[in-house]
This record gives sequence, C-alpha cells and structure tokens, in this order.
Amino acid sequence: MTATHTDYQLSQLDQLEAESIHIFREVAAEFEKPVLMFSGGKDSIVMMRLAEKAFYPAKIPFPVLQVDTGYDFPEVLETRDHWVDRLGVRLIVASVEQAIADGVVVDDGKTPRNRLQIGTLLNAIEENGFTAAFGGGRRDEEKARAKERVYSHRDEFGQWDPKNQRPELWSLYNGRLHEGEHMRIFPISNWTELDIWDYIGRERIEIPSIYFSHQRRVFERDGMLLSESEHNPLRDGEQVTERTVRFRTVGDLTLTGCLESEADSIDKIIEEIAIARVTERGATRGDDRFSEAAMEDRKKEGYF
Repeated sequence: MTATHTDYQLSQLDQLEAESIHIFREVAAEFEKPVLMFSGGKDSIVMMRLAEKAFYPAKIPFPVLQVDTGYDFPEVLETRDHWVDRLGVRLIVASVEQAIADGVVVDDGKTPRNRLQIGTLLNAIEENGFTAAFGGGRRDEEKARAKERVYSHRDEFGQWDPKNQRPELWSLYNGRLHEGEHMRIFPISNWTELDIWDYIGRERIEIPSIYFSHQRRVFERDGMLLSESEHNPLRDGEQVTERTVRFRTVGDLTLTGCLESEADSIDKIIEEIAIARVTERGATRGDDRFSEAAMEDRKKEGYF
C-alpha cells in the first residue's frame, strides 16, 4: 500500500517553542498595549528570542521593561543592552532608586530592593498604560508559580488572587479586562530549567557570562555563596574567599547566591542540571527563604 503522507512529529523543544510563539501572537493581537519584562537573565532572554521568532521579519511590536534594583550584576546589564541594540526594541527602565526618590516606594533600610520592585513595577505599568506584561515565570521554579495560568489576571491594584484565575481548557485564553486591570502573561510556563538550557544550546543564544564557571570572590551567608560587593557588607564572622562558581539564576546581587561548579560550557551545565534535585530559586535565591509562602505573598502584592 502506497503511503500518501509522511508522519511528522515535532520534538519536545519544537512543541514548547510553537506553544510560546502562539501565546506571543495571541497577546499581540488581543491586547492594546503589551510589554515584555526583560531582566537580561536566561529566561527573559529565551522569551526575547521567542518574540523575535514570533514576529520575524518584522520587529518585536512592543517595548521591553526592566525593573532595575540598582544592585544588578554588570554582566547581566551588558547582555541586556546587546539584545536591545541588536533587535532595535525600545527599552524602558523602571528604577527602584528613582521610585524611592519619587516617593513611589519607601526604603526603610530593612526591606530588600527585590521587594521594592513590586511598587516600582506596578507604577511603571500604570504610568505607561500597559494592559499585558510578559513574564518569564516557569511552573517548575517554585510552588506558587506552579499555581499560575498562562494568562494571570491582576486586579485594579495589580494584585494576584490564586483562587480567582480563569480556566484555560484546550489552550483557550480569556483576556477580558475591566478598567484598571491587566494581565501577566507567562509564555514559558510549561518549560523546565533543562528545557531552557537545551534551547539556549540549540539556538546558540547569547547569555550573561556569569552563568558559566568563573573565579569570583564570595562569602557564605545562610547556606549560600554571595558575591563580594559594596552593597553586601560583611557581617561578623564572614570571610571572603575566591572560588570557582557559576550562577543558576540572576537578580539582586545582595540576595542571589552562586554555587561551586566547573561547568564552563552549555553541555556541562546541562549535565549538572539533569541531576539537580533543587530548583534554581530554591538553591540560590535568598528572597524565597524568608518564609514558606514568600513567593506567593509577593505575587499577591503584584510581583512577577
């Protein structure tokens, strides 16, 4: 019997890519004023690559927004600028430092800059009139993020109610909004950390150098290795040593830890991640260690 067609199957990465591109196009068609939150970290860079593919050969039809704590790693900001320049997208920087100066948020000397991002972000969304904001959250990162929908509804105060999210049967998304509300959109919800690295390797994506093994002066605090910095004054008993480390995630350098590693290539990182039993946030993000529900509490207030 003569075959009339050839069976065609997408790889897992191709399926994930197709789903994410579909989400980008749906949001661009449905929402009046979307924005892509872009930190310069690996997940937001993968989203930038997906957005580039979704609208090629046209330019990405929305700006990118970074919430700058003032404590970001220089290598990350450098990579952010390379991507923005190459793609010709408009970059909006919402500065926590400026938000403090303007009285948008209050720096009491105790609250981490990472938490002050909440008010800074909500103010930027309101000032610019954004109706949808793409974020790089993945469900495998943290249990609060596992509760997210792809379209995550936020009320007029920018808050998230995990009990009041809309069903997404058969990948049908409900983007209806009332005055003052907006959506957070998570195109890579179904990706894992390993998927992200496989995709970075396949697409030969430029990422910050600190994701790879390098020499760094660090000290130990609360079971994490933190970077020596003027923003990170040592406490009694803490000592700086030089070690071979890399970062699994990047953010506020005063709260983001690194791990000892010899993984200086993507293939070695993939081997390392494949046997890891703790997510990147659980292993190296101090802002998730304040309480069992730290991430969920921040998300309810308006965090990413």
